[in-house]
Amino acid sequence: MLNKETIAKTIDHTLLKPGMLVADVEKLCAEAVEYGFAAVCVPPLFVKAAKGFLGNSSVKVATVIGFPFGYSAVESKIAEVVLAIIDGADELDVVINYTAIKNNDWELVANEINHIMVPVRNKGKVIKVIIESGVLTDEEIIRCCDIYGIAGVDFVKTSTGYAEKGASVEDVRLIRQHLADAIRIKASGGIRTAEFASELIEAGADRIGCSSGVAIMKGLTATGNY
Repeated sequence: MLNKETIAKTIDHTLLKPGMLVADVEKLCAEAVEYGFAAVCVPPLFVKAAKGFLGNSSVKVATVIGFPFGYSAVESKIAEVVLAIIDGADELDVVINYTAIKNNDWELVANEINHIMVPVRNKGKVIKVIIESGVLTDEEIIRCCDIYGIAGVDFVKTSTGYAEKGASVEDVRLIRQHLADAIRIKASGGIRTAEFASELIEAGADRIGCSSGVAIMKGLTATGNY
């Protein structure tokens, strides 16, 4: 299993539940700074607050776009991206239109990302596309890797956490096999232990998206895994 510091630097400390409070965001940000996490991931409504709570720390602010189902119009997603950037988001986790994939509309899928990339790249931000790998076939995952690889995204992300299946070692390995080395992988969905996080990182994941980051760190401390 990987050490505490290595795992901490991969974690996007995430809170996306309905009904969350500003106080929850403040706590999330404080924990991210304390443990040295890579980023916090919050709903668009709380981007500005998170940016303020993090101050001059190195922790990035990520938010979600088209969340959680991804079937909103591309114009809507672009508007969300622009507003999130104005509020201070560093990273955009964009849910792809996997309904279009299931209807074999790959032209829509490609056109969508090509349009979304424009404001993201113009402002020098990081984009992670959420492909919801748990509901896709291997062939669909591979085709997504081709499309998003050509588009030049920063990360391919496995899951929203809202589908019936989240991250898996097998899916991370498959994605890694079909992406250029420059494109990173974020594993998310159902990651609650250091053991599972380590397995995903060893399979090729560069980031871990989870709401259990603090529990993972405390577990590592309790077991003496540094």
